Amino acid sequence: MHLAYPAVLSALLFCTGLYGVLARRNAILILMSVELMLNAVNLNLVAFDVWLSKTAEETLHSGQALTLFTIAIAAAEIGIGLAIVLAVHRNRGTADIDRLRDTAEGHESQEGSAADGPDTDAPATGAAAEKAEATA
Repeated sequence: MHLAYPAVLSALLFCTGLYGVLARRNAILILMSVELMLNAVNLNLVAFDVWLSKTAEETLHSGQALTLFTIAIAAAEIGIGLAIVLAVHRNRGTADIDRLRDTAEGHESQEGSAADGPDTDAPATGAAAEKAEATA
């Protein structure tokens, strides 16, 4: 088998994943697109390892070993990423990247400071407005 076939498939997978990262707004779909890009790299590593092992007398299979490390790192990345997405979804009520703001702890306390005095005529701002909008 020629090296061009897996290389072209890997390029198509990587471009599909890159499009998913750039075009999607949902955090889970972005993580899935990153996984697709990592799988494209794994396919390239294994294809070049097989291609180079045919030409070399001593085969070390370093591409396949590196692929196993990449799979382990990808599994850790998706586990931590999903944990972060679930924590943000519990706190904010959405996994939409555009609707998320700065997640620093002091961000909400600056918006709703009581130093300005009670203002009952002002519309609700911040997280309270987003939750009211989501339930409406």
